[in-house]
Amino acid sequence: MSNIAVEPEFEQAYQELALTLENSSLFKKFPKYRTALKVVSIPERVIQFRVVWEDDTGKLQVNHGYRVQFNSALGPYKGGLRLHPTVNLSILKFLGFEQIFKNALTGLMMGGGKGGSDFDPKGKTDSEIRRFCFSFMRELSRHIGADTDVPAGDIGVGSREIGYLFGAYRRDRNKFEGVLTGKGLTWGGSLIRPEATGYGLVYYVEHMIAYANAGSFEGKRVAISGSGNVAQYAALKCIELGATVVSLSDSRGALIAVGDKGVTVEDIEAIMELKVNRQALADFPAQENLKYIDGVRPWEHVGNVDIALPSATQNEVSKEEALALVAGGTKFIAEGSNMGCTLEAIEVFENERREKGADAIWYAPGKAANCGGVAVSGLEMSQNSQRLAWASETVDDKLKAIMKTAFTLGLDTAKEYVEAAEGELPSLVAGSNIAGFVKVAQAMFDHGDWW
Repeated sequence: MSNIAVEPEFEQAYQELALTLENSSLFKKFPKYRTALKVVSIPERVIQFRVVWEDDTGKLQVNHGYRVQFNSALGPYKGGLRLHPTVNLSILKFLGFEQIFKNALTGLMMGGGKGGSDFDPKGKTDSEIRRFCFSFMRELSRHIGADTDVPAGDIGVGSREIGYLFGAYRRDRNKFEGVLTGKGLTWGGSLIRPEATGYGLVYYVEHMIAYANAGSFEGKRVAISGSGNVAQYAALKCIELGATVVSLSDSRGALIAVGDKGVTVEDIEAIMELKVNRQALADFPAQENLKYIDGVRPWEHVGNVDIALPSATQNEVSKEEALALVAGGTKFIAEGSNMGCTLEAIEVFENERREKGADAIWYAPGKAANCGGVAVSGLEMSQNSQRLAWASETVDDKLKAIMKTAFTLGLDTAKEYVEAAEGELPSLVAGSNIAGFVKVAQAMFDHGDWW
């Protein structure tokens, strides 16, 4: 990796995968896969372009636009579009790299990609966002298609932005096709798509709890970060299953539960409305059951919790916060965000897993635990291909099955390739990395991409 520009987020994602492969028996049993790692770590194509648009005062504005088409061995490139001022090539390469193996774990035929812009939708009018989306799609439409590359939403890209982007594509290319996912229900979208990542995260953790003979969500305290779609629907599903949610957060601070009541359904509904209006949690009205702490993440403020679900953004759990979760008795941590834990935090969790056996904290990486969102995007692609719309129960049942497959695949692969002591919980991060990598690498080998 030394011959590329400094790209810290991408290098972190690469190192997480490479280290787990090196520390397993995969390369000893199959040395040829070392070559595949070199090939798969370089995107098939990186598209960069300028996005010129006009604000409401008539002033010209310009932003950077990107699409990283990382790997298409398993199907069309699939991955979200992110609109946020922090967007750069390193972040999109890390997200696209993770997406390759996440998509592989779903069992659906999707490659990996990611894209977006450093445009900030916060504070912009609907007209400004529409003009930006039209300009962005005019260039992007040259490079995507239902059988080539199917973007979705991500941070800063919700149903409004998907609508504008789809409308621009339809007009520019004269095609009505499933070129985007997360579409409106009346024009090709899928039921359960907004809920899918959060619901899928909880379904995945249910399998962790069951395997560890730790009961169910009933009665457990759950710390969640973030307050977007993933966090909202994960929290609602946890409450539905009888858990107490003790935190939510955003980039400015955290809401922490006071007493035993926790976050309520009514609280979450109010936060949903707040976020639709692009307001911060600092604007959430004072509640007896919640206190707002400015400038913090929840992990060192929630006290003892059974489950932690980082669901905001990358690197939101540091080594120090990981140690606080361990000290607080946390037994399960699963990423609703992409690369939510730093490498140092993962090392804390994995060392605990190796040293404390069945009593240890058990960590699940985002490429497995949060694959429910892209899984339902894949199901949306299937519905579009058939010109059908499935019932919510049908989609939810398929989502549950996919999350079970992702868990089981990571679990069984860890048992096969990672040595473990008696009573030690299998490494889900190693198993998920190896399983996703081998599936993609073998497809690339079959296509003659490496030999």
